[in-house]
Amino acid sequence: MTEGPAQTRIRLWDLPVRLCHWSFVGLIPALWWTAENDEMTWHMRLGLALAALLTFRVLWGFVGSSTARFTNFVRGPLAVVRYLASLGKPGHDVTVGHNAAGGWSVLALLGAMTLQVALGLISGDPDYGAAGPLYDLAGFELAYEATDWHTEVGFNLILAVIGLHLAAIVFYRAVKRDNLVAPMVTGSRQAPAGTTGMAPVPAWRALICAGIAIGFAIWLWLGAPPLTS
Repeated sequence: MTEGPAQTRIRLWDLPVRLCHWSFVGLIPALWWTAENDEMTWHMRLGLALAALLTFRVLWGFVGSSTARFTNFVRGPLAVVRYLASLGKPGHDVTVGHNAAGGWSVLALLGAMTLQVALGLISGDPDYGAAGPLYDLAGFELAYEATDWHTEVGFNLILAVIGLHLAAIVFYRAVKRDNLVAPMVTGSRQAPAGTTGMAPVPAWRALICAGIAIGFAIWLWLGAPPLTS
């Protein structure tokens, strides 16, 4: 019997990326449930939590570890086409981070959630006791349109992107024999010997990003008051 290629365990995802990922997984159904059951106070609180997480993830995409950075996984259309063409070939190559197609799916999901949060901030109707913290800045007509988009289009867009994400996970597990979920839990995975893993960054960067994100969410909750008198 011949032995397979030598393997080593590498770090793939840092803790902030994994916390953001699983928080999104929990928040999306929680936001749906609170809206469906008219728990609007909690719906808005969770929406602000989502806004803080999105802000953090965007900041972390510029100053975080190597696999968290947008420059690591956002590729041009040609790279995406080449990657998709390679899927039909036997075996798979270990990508340290998101692959060319996965990078765009990350941007699509972050964009869809950001759009939904933005619509929610100006949505609602004060007469029914449920209005986003920026409702007064938007005015009745814009808020009315935003509410329609928030309850129908925005959420369905998120569901569509999540569906594609889940389909990719199933494909990789069933066809490519590659478990994409486990590394997002443990932060590491097996890779061919000699593969360079994630390059970490100091923890203080995450603390600064978290402080900015929380401060931004509080500012939104207060109605986005002017920062200068």
